[in-house]
Amino acid sequence: MTTNTQPAKASGSYRIGGDLRVDRLGYGAMQLTGPGVWGDPKDPAEAVRVLRRAYELGVTFVDTADSYGPFVSELLIREALHPYPEDLVIATKAGLTRSGPDDWRPVGRPEYLRQQCELSLRHLGLERIPLFQLHRIDPQVPLADQLGELALLRQEGKIGHIGLSQVSVAEIEQAREIVPIVSVQNLYNLADRSAEDVLTHCERTDLAFIPWFPIATGNLARPGGPLDEIAAGHGASPAQLALAWLLRRSPVMLPIPGTSSVAHLEENVAAAEVELSDDEFEALAKAA
Repeated sequence: MTTNTQPAKASGSYRIGGDLRVDRLGYGAMQLTGPGVWGDPKDPAEAVRVLRRAYELGVTFVDTADSYGPFVSELLIREALHPYPEDLVIATKAGLTRSGPDDWRPVGRPEYLRQQCELSLRHLGLERIPLFQLHRIDPQVPLADQLGELALLRQEGKIGHIGLSQVSVAEIEQAREIVPIVSVQNLYNLADRSAEDVLTHCERTDLAFIPWFPIATGNLARPGGPLDEIAAGHGASPAQLALAWLLRRSPVMLPIPGTSSVAHLEENVAAAEVELSDDEFEALAKAA
């Protein structure tokens, strides 16, 4: 473990929407729930310890969603961290509904999105959600209706900024014609860079890019593989190297690794201090 008491600070900072300053290595709160992202965690006390330890380690960006539990994750965040420190930015999402473990269904009706925003405000104990993200675009509802409702909530002061999740470049551009967008949250990691064009677009337009499933490494971490070899040279784990690679990849990248264990959290956050050489960065990029 690092000797730095707040290793997340080594990841550098970014201002979401120009005013929400966060340290780039954040925390994703999906794994704080029960199996299948459903119900309460097996050890609620450990979940609370994880959240408090994340902030102690310098994490100032916590990402959650109404559908995690549902609402279990948001309630745990409130229990652990409310009243919130001034520098802590909490982002949540709405637009996926749940009927059971591992079941996710997009619902983007305006009245539903408004209801979920109001519930998230109550569960998180906030008067204003700093970053509210459309969890999925509902293909059954006009995008203008979905984002139009979020724009109204923003005008009412209930949310600060609006983000998108799992979208294409074309969808980002379509959304930006309706309402200002400040962030995009897509699947992206060292082993799966299918959203590379979206990341490039975010860099060009200065949108925060929040990769979910950030520490997936596929077979790159196999014994004797490229990730395994470089990690050994740094005295780091493959997961730490995968996070270090993401942080090096782009200044708009805000990785949000999640865990329900304090020990695993400490390992993840220590990745902010792993410095890859140019050759190592390129070797990992090419290997993937």
